[in-house]
Amino acid sequence: MTPLSPEALARLHAAAMESRGWSAAEFAALLAQRGVFVTGDSRCFALGRVVVDEAELLMLATDPAHRRQGLGRATLAAFHEEARARDAATAFLEVDEANRAARALYAAAGYAETGRRRGYYRHDGGPATDALTMALRLA
Repeated sequence: MTPLSPEALARLHAAAMESRGWSAAEFAALLAQRGVFVTGDSRCFALGRVVVDEAELLMLATDPAHRRQGLGRATLAAFHEEARARDAATAFLEVDEANRAARALYAAAGYAETGRRRGYYRHDGGPATDALTMALRLA
């Protein structure tokens, strides 16, 4: 698979997210950091990093035209595989409690809620929602 460029990641992220999309420069800066990796393709990607024995899922984005086809599940599984290959024993992430589809995906993959950040996400014109932290044992 050809690696996705920062520009391709920014385009897909902007299409997939309701909030402000990350810029190509922000993706380039992340990709330059030690331990950062991407799985997926131009329809769906996972961006994460491994530090010591922990993998953090920073972003999972699926093009709206390709949702409900199993791409998120497959890309998350590839993220777990790559994290294990990099010696991660645990994966963790943060998700907006209002994002039911993402929460269902993560729960189906075995993630369990480990914490909550009250009022973390601010939505235009709506109430703030909590960020849920979740973790999965990989080893």
